[in-house]
Amino acid sequence: MKLMTKAILELFQKHRDQSWSKDPLVICKFFNPTGAGTWYATEFDEETGIFFGFVSIFGDWNDEWGNFTLAELEDFRWRFGLGIERDIHFEPQRFSEIHFHYLTPA
Repeated sequence: MKLMTKAILELFQKHRDQSWSKDPLVICKFFNPTGAGTWYATEFDEETGIFFGFVSIFGDWNDEWGNFTLAELEDFRWRFGLGIERDIHFEPQRFSEIHFHYLTPA
């Protein structure tokens, strides 16, 4: 699967720096189909291949905002030789609209 498409790159270019936003727009979502890991990308630097976004490895209080690279996502291989995939059904949305079960009171 192609992780970066022309349409997604254009969205990142349109919403370049979101560091000023308290509720950034998540442009795309990547996930590990064979285990833990979800990456919510809000920014992408085309020159360096570095994303900024919210990284949720175990879906708990260890999740955090940070940098990750397109190369890291593309190079990752795990069970059955599968790599990281892009959620093709994900529509860009504000971070506050994404529901994390551990942040929401029961």
